[in-house]
Amino acid sequence: MHQTPRPAGSTAGPTRTERLDGLPFNTQHRKLLVGSGVGWALDAMDVGLVSFVMAALAQQWGLGAGQLSLLASIGFVGMAVGAGLGGLLADRIGRRQVFALTLLVYGLATGASALVGTLAALVALRFVVGLGLGAELPVASTLVSEYAPRRIRGRLVVILESFWAVGWILAALVGYFVVPSSEEGWRWALAIGVLPALYAVVVRRALPESVRFLEGAGRADEAEEAVRAFERARPLGGGRSEAAEEPPSAAPDAAEGARGIWSAALRRRTAALWTVWFCINFAYYGAFTWLPTLLVQQGFTLTRSFGYVLIITLAQLPGYAVAAWLIEVWGRRITLAVFLAGSAVSAVLFGIASMGTVVIAWQVIGAGMALSFFNLGAWGALYAIGPELYPTSVRGTGTGAAAAFGRVASILAPLSVPLLLRLGGERYDLIAVFAAFGAAFLLAALATFAMPEQRGRALR
Repeated sequence: MHQTPRPAGSTAGPTRTERLDGLPFNTQHRKLLVGSGVGWALDAMDVGLVSFVMAALAQQWGLGAGQLSLLASIGFVGMAVGAGLGGLLADRIGRRQVFALTLLVYGLATGASALVGTLAALVALRFVVGLGLGAELPVASTLVSEYAPRRIRGRLVVILESFWAVGWILAALVGYFVVPSSEEGWRWALAIGVLPALYAVVVRRALPESVRFLEGAGRADEAEEAVRAFERARPLGGGRSEAAEEPPSAAPDAAEGARGIWSAALRRRTAALWTVWFCINFAYYGAFTWLPTLLVQQGFTLTRSFGYVLIITLAQLPGYAVAAWLIEVWGRRITLAVFLAGSAVSAVLFGIASMGTVVIAWQVIGAGMALSFFNLGAWGALYAIGPELYPTSVRGTGTGAAAAFGRVASILAPLSVPLLLRLGGERYDLIAVFAAFGAAFLLAALATFAMPEQRGRALR
């Protein structure tokens, strides 16, 4: 069985991985969590801004449904490519290096998008933005997973994912206050998106590199110093070492993963993870990318539609909070399955509330908030599960490949909305759209049970 190298100069005692697993939550964990989370929030803000820009350009540039679908989908094409490349690069040059590089790429490309004068130029830049966005997400969750103490690893990754809600709320605020303010409001909104490029400097200088990556690269001295920095840090919240209380559960041999994510030992979990990623991407991005535009099409003004989306988005935060608590109480699989099932029900209710000639605002907002609550809680649980399914040698590749496959669905989702609207007809257009999303959520919930429960297991 593969063993993490022992600290330099010693022949016995815990490995560096075991030392990290036994630490209490401390100031270094907080620094890593917040530092990674800010990058995650900036990522979400960029993705969210597009939905508001779409609604504005539909009016100002007279874009049709096909053009809007292309604008929404092209970024996800870049994200699909970026997710795969990011995971591979993270396993070769390091998690921190890739994290900083992706922030720089999509921040500069978003800022440049504010200057375009044609749809073609905007589409081209959104592809470049997608490259950076897609590469960042699996890398950030992998880095946090590899430093998090075993007993609270899932919870910390869900908390990291909760920064996504912060970013969407920022996007909704910008959408509400900036985009409708003038004909150039959407340009100012995109200009704000240059912030990640500046934050890349902070990531590169302030966040640690993965200990497991350093060991695999033969940089034992750096790995030892990184572990000691966490051991010297001040515990928070009355935390104390957990290693003596709860020994690590047995885990499959890491050498099994060295043969690839589709080896006999890993193919079942890989197939299940890819299924969940595909379905949740299809439903989430199909719904939330089009949400402001769909509300405008239902007769609400641009400003009121953006206000409703802002309220709906606020429900994401408690969704993450509940998932972060349940994932260490119920376990990974049941938490993810319950939140996906709740998302399925909420999606159908939202479609019912939004159809017809008379739309009641509080019903739309209520169903939308339920969808936000369950959907984003499911995202948090999914990001916690992914890195735990693979050994260090293929962890970045495994999580990146699943994210890349999921991005295929995020490409198809915005393109499918006009087709589903026509399929439902004038009376049942939105119920057709959200029933399809509900079915995707339900399939994802079922696929969850094909993955192993990893609560309490040590990372390999």
